Amino acid sequence: MSALNYKHLRYFWMVGKTGSIAKAAAQLHLTPHSISGQLSEFAQSLDVELFRRVGRNLELTDAGRRVMRYAEEIFTTGDELLELVRDKRLSTTVSFRVGCADSVSKLIACRLVEPALAMPEPVRLICREGRLDNLVADLAVHRLDLVIADRQIPAHFSVRAYNHLLGESPMTVFASAALATTLEPHFPVCLHEAPMLLPGEDFAIRHRLLQWLEQHAVHPRVVGEFDDSAMMKAFGQSGAGVFFAPTAIAAQVIAQYGVVALGRIDEVVEQVYAITTERRLRHPATLAISNNARTSLFA
Repeated sequence: MSALNYKHLRYFWMVGKTGSIAKAAAQLHLTPHSISGQLSEFAQSLDVELFRRVGRNLELTDAGRRVMRYAEEIFTTGDELLELVRDKRLSTTVSFRVGCADSVSKLIACRLVEPALAMPEPVRLICREGRLDNLVADLAVHRLDLVIADRQIPAHFSVRAYNHLLGESPMTVFASAALATTLEPHFPVCLHEAPMLLPGEDFAIRHRLLQWLEQHAVHPRVVGEFDDSAMMKAFGQSGAGVFFAPTAIAAQVIAQYGVVALGRIDEVVEQVYAITTERRLRHPATLAISNNARTSLFA
């Protein structure tokens, strides 16, 4: 295949969205026969099967789902371009694309990124969430301007990018008020045999928390592990177990989830990094985030 046929890609995208050649044809004002023929040509040019038939509908294959992700991005970008051309005001807007690793607290990420929206120049914020390896891959091909993570780039990643420490915070243990009344009054003894919610394997802080519990001879009952920090807090709010969060956002956690702080763990520190392709931070929004982290959030 010498070049990608974007007309065929749009037909594929529409069929993938609607799940039916007939529905796609109606939206594109074409005949189903025309769509079907050009869809076959597109699959042949890529040398992959894009759809499988399920009843009267079409379902994307694994290869089709991968092509669909790129098609979504291509046509979303095209729509943004048309919007930019039609609205002169948007021509002065700076796009700022941020990736946030699953293992970073949503409250931390929100507090960090807020200053980017308060800049004198209008900023269009585009946020993506996912695993660190996927986000760093997007950063490497300039789909992202910045990745917020709780660790540095692993040494085995063959990506030219730089780690910038934004700040660090000790950890605090929280519980619902009802659960707190059933626990021992002294910290950290109160955690022994208490129901506990732990961050998942992808969290850099997890191993350090487990070490700290072992050092203090505290053996809780682990009732849940979570890859999403917001979900862990929601379960903690319901009284399912005690949970951890950075002390830097303790006041927000208490206010938002209606929980109480059981104690602070100064020996265990969570770090937050900005990962960029720049050795020195230059993007105005990235500089605003860095300054806010240093002077406010992690001061």
